[in-house]
Amino acid sequence: MRAEGQDEAGLLARAKGGDLSAFEEMVRRYQRRVYGVALRIVRRHDVADDVVQDAFIRAHQALAGFDLARPFGPWICRIAANLAVNHVRSPEAREEGLPADQEERGGQDGDPLHEVLDVEAREVLEGALLSLPAEQRAVFVLRAVEEMSYKEIAEALGLSMGTVMSRLFRARERLAEAVAPYLGPALRRAQGAGR
Repeated sequence: MRAEGQDEAGLLARAKGGDLSAFEEMVRRYQRRVYGVALRIVRRHDVADDVVQDAFIRAHQALAGFDLARPFGPWICRIAANLAVNHVRSPEAREEGLPADQEERGGQDGDPLHEVLDVEAREVLEGALLSLPAEQRAVFVLRAVEEMSYKEIAEALGLSMGTVMSRLFRARERLAEAVAPYLGPALRRAQGAGR
């Protein structure tokens, strides 16, 4: 892991020096991760593609000021998350309406009942995630999917730690309310015991 970090710093140093192939390698390494962040926020593949492209263009333009002692991943994810949130807030996004979920679904064990339940559970969770305000969705995605620390999220989105924790708490609360009917009495008992 340490060698990989040093290798990344070397690539970034070369990219800062104008080596386009070094930056292309960074794009190759982080493109899927950045796309995942963008897609979970904007919920449309075509828009996520645009966000990713814009994020890497902006990163390349700002590379001269990038501190090589810092990891590239959180920085590029921050750029993508901010662009994605800005898109969701934009008038164009409101005019487009809520996107249809385009991901493939289905269980992998071949059991039709499990496949139906898997599809339904994913639809409920995806719908609940989509219903979150963009700011809460961004914080939730960076924490739950990208597994960033509160500090990294705060730095990535330019927020205080308290704001990150507050938004994450509200996001989790809303998601729990949305999926509660599907989890039944066991969840309600667990929630009641925690109070």
